[in-house]
This record gives sequence, C-alpha cells and structure tokens, in this order.
Amino acid sequence: MSPCLSKPCWLQLDNMINFSNYTPQTTMKKQLLPFYLFALSFLPTSAQNLVKGDYGYLFCHMSDRGEYTAYAVSRDGYNYQDIKGGDPIFDPKEHARIEGGTRDAYITRAYNGKGYVMVTTDMCVAKSKVWDNYGIDLLKSKDLVNWTSVTFDFRKGMSIFCDGKTAKSPYRDWSTVNRVWAPQIFWDPDYCWDDGQKGGYMIYYSMLNRAEEQYDRMYYSHATKDFTKITTPRLLFDWGYATIDADINLLADGKYHMLIKKEGGTPGIYTAVSDYLTHGWGEPVEDDYVSFEGKKKCEGASAFQLIGDSTWRVGYIQYSDRPKHYRICKADKNLRNFHDPVDIQGVTGPQHGSFMRLTKKEYKRLLKLNSRP
Repeated sequence: MSPCLSKPCWLQLDNMINFSNYTPQTTMKKQLLPFYLFALSFLPTSAQNLVKGDYGYLFCHMSDRGEYTAYAVSRDGYNYQDIKGGDPIFDPKEHARIEGGTRDAYITRAYNGKGYVMVTTDMCVAKSKVWDNYGIDLLKSKDLVNWTSVTFDFRKGMSIFCDGKTAKSPYRDWSTVNRVWAPQIFWDPDYCWDDGQKGGYMIYYSMLNRAEEQYDRMYYSHATKDFTKITTPRLLFDWGYATIDADINLLADGKYHMLIKKEGGTPGIYTAVSDYLTHGWGEPVEDDYVSFEGKKKCEGASAFQLIGDSTWRVGYIQYSDRPKHYRICKADKNLRNFHDPVDIQGVTGPQHGSFMRLTKKEYKRLLKLNSRP
C-alpha cells in the first residue's frame, strides 16, 4: 500500500495556472475558470480533518482523576464546563482491552461528516506501575455518547495489521515493544489501498522498542474508512533523539505544520513544517518554541482555531508544578510565535487531550448529559 499523492491541491494548481496576472474583472480569468475546475477534479485533494460548528468547543481529554476520557464544553475556547462532572464519558475498561486506561484522547469528525472518531493510548500506569504500554484503541460514534471500538496490541506483531502478510516490518521482534503513545488522526483522502480504493485515516504516534531502537520515534499507519483496521507502522521521521506528542494541522499556506515535543537540543514544544503529510519533516528551528515556561516541562500540545480567527490557540500540559497546569497560549497563523499563556478554566483534572468545534445541536446534546442521573 502506498500514498499516491503529493502536495495540497491548490499548490499543484499554482504550478499549472498562475492567476496572479489577472484581476477579478478580466475576461481571461473567467475563461480559465472552467479549466481550473476541470483540472481540480483530477488533482489529489488536501489531507485534512473535517471542521464544522460555529457555536462552541469540545475539550476531550484524559482526566487527572483517573486514566479515563472526559468531556468539557465551552463557548469561547477558554472557559469550560465539565460534562458529567468530569466523570468518564464511557467505561475505559470496555474499550482499552490491554490495560483498561484510555489516555491522551484525540477526537475529530468522521471524514464524511457522519459521526466521530477517536484514538487513545491504551495504558494504565496505576495498574502497571510503569510508563510503558503496548497498544492503542480506535473508537467511533454516531452521537459523541455511545462508542464502539477495536484495540491493537502491538506485541502481537504483523498479524494485527491488515497488510501484515506483505508489508515490511519495522521490527524483528514485536514482543519487546515498550511504548505506543499519544496517537492522533489525520484524514488522508489520497491514500491508495491495494484494491485501488482511495482514502484512509492517517494514525500517527510515537513508538519505542528498546531492544531495537534507542529512543521514541514517530511512526504512522493508515486506518480503513470504517475505522476497524490499520496498516503496518512506517517511520514518519527520525531526528536522532526522542520525539513524542505530535499534532499535525494543514495551514493556509498549504503546508503541514506539526506541533511536537522534542527531547534533543533544547527540549520543549516546537513546530515542524512539511510540504507532504507522510515525509519531508525536517527539524524545527531552535529559537521558536514554547519558551515562556522556562525550565518547566511541557507536553501534549493540541492546536485549534477560535471561530472566525485565523490565528491559533495551543493547549498543552505544564507538568513540573504540583498541581499540574493545563494551559492555552496563542500562536500566529503559522503556528509560531507562542505567547500569552493562561490556565484553562472550569475543567476538572485536565490532562492531554484535543479540541473540536461544535454545532449548537451538538453542544446542547452534551449539556443534556449533565441532567442524567
């Protein structure tokens, strides 16, 4: 299986048609418009998650009160209200079949707008007493409340991957896998399956096999449209030191921007950039990162945009203090120049999570959960 795409489609069209020489009033541009639309139909579409909703925000997160997934909602992106008092939105043991904990929840809309998908780290430190784990959980829902799932235990090796019989394995021995951390989702409409079908969810995560590699590295798989199968992991990049907690977004410049916690050089949360989703990820510049926390340690970055705002907000955990702080800072439209951090408000035990825009109907539906016994 291989991706059959390249750059975002509008960058490819720029190479074919240069509209900069034409004004909106010119006849030439009107004549070129049909060709533009025709050419667009043959180009790869840009990989990106579906964003919908102009009423509020969902913060879907691991709770510091336990290794489970909780919800909080907000109208302004800063001040939140717990759903179900910050209790589990579902029973973690039902979905995390390896260790019974659903950490680092990442949620987004299904590619076709019909439902929602989520990934979590299957891990329970309270049970295992170590900072290791062995797999991830893929969940899907039609209503944000009722979830079904499948668990992937990476120790079982190539047999769990849908292309396991033909793909090249990144490891000689999967039984020694130590970590599969913080998975996230990015819809890739141009991924090509063996049967010629196109479209899959890129699932990216850090992984460590201490017997075969020296540090955590970023890998990726692709999940089927029904969110039940994944491909064999491939290395996303290797910068020569540990990297975890990646968060990829497609920005207005047509490039993919990745928030990443790096542990080489000056450790911290940085932004890396690539023209391509699954390769071309060079190291971030050293002087542009979440530096205002000083020597305090930060991780678990998640970027989102406020409704009607072209700049970004970045949520992250500052975990050197006790209690820990979940903070939201501002960034410019290129996910750089981090500034103005504030603590998130109204969330009980906020930890590593993600943000999703909500419609009014969705917002009200979640609030109704607070009235249930």
